[in-house]
Amino acid sequence: MRALAATLLFLASLTAFGADSAFNGRWDITVRNEPRRRAWWLEVEGAGTGGIHGRFVGFPGGNMDPIQKIWIDQGVLKFTFENREGVHQEYTARLAGAKLEGVMKQDGTERLWTGVRAPEISDRDGPSWREGKPVELFDGKTMHGWHGQVPGKDLGWTVTGGALASTGHANNLESDAGFWNFKLHLEYRVGLKSNSGVGLRGRYEVQILEDYGEAPGLHQNGALYSRIAPRVNASKPAGEWQTFDIRLVGRDVTVVLNGQEVVKGVIEGLTAIATDANEAAPGPLVLQGDHGPVEFRKIVLTPLTK
Repeated sequence: MRALAATLLFLASLTAFGADSAFNGRWDITVRNEPRRRAWWLEVEGAGTGGIHGRFVGFPGGNMDPIQKIWIDQGVLKFTFENREGVHQEYTARLAGAKLEGVMKQDGTERLWTGVRAPEISDRDGPSWREGKPVELFDGKTMHGWHGQVPGKDLGWTVTGGALASTGHANNLESDAGFWNFKLHLEYRVGLKSNSGVGLRGRYEVQILEDYGEAPGLHQNGALYSRIAPRVNASKPAGEWQTFDIRLVGRDVTVVLNGQEVVKGVIEGLTAIATDANEAAPGPLVLQGDHGPVEFRKIVLTPLTK
């Protein structure tokens, strides 16, 4: 009888581990009732094996963070973060068909979120892509074609001397139109120690940072933020106009900064700038204006088609 009970318990544990393995994979996450319309990203590996681990882009900050503590308890995925300031965050999620339905708790506040599996995107860069008609996204005179990312918040942008200028505490700007595969040319200028970024499809940030003479890194100028570090520092000194030429096909990205190719790689998933978790659909261009003064001009996007 004991042998039978042990066998049944063992089989039940195998069933539980098998069910737990459904948490594995990459998840694009939409946060409900969040003023900034944040989108998060979660990767889970080893669920159902006893060696579970994961990575997360979301509320703890702008990085892609290794999850500090993650486990599964009776079919519920749980993970937590603690920072040096004593902030404690708890995340829980259940499988609901093909989705994750989750809750984040911090200091008595709860945020509900839904995760869907990150889609397979078959488009890959190569010589078969053809350039369409270039689209000038900024006319040098008005903010026509742009809106604030956070509804109801003051823009904090002006058009001065043919450039879009942020006060440094502005509402991020988002293009009215969405785009899929494209190449993008824009010029920008930042002051000393200033910080900005360009969001591709409203999901993937190319970092802008005043970092002349510093070592390249995951958060430096030209990086695919927290994902792909630039090969070299090609930045100009503060106050000088600089150029980006960015090419995005599927998840393949190339960044040319001031004439030098600094990034060429494949984007794993959403970055902290993301507000739209639907990776399989076109998305807007985003100009970050809330991390320091920045100016943009000559923003030209050329669609790529076959």
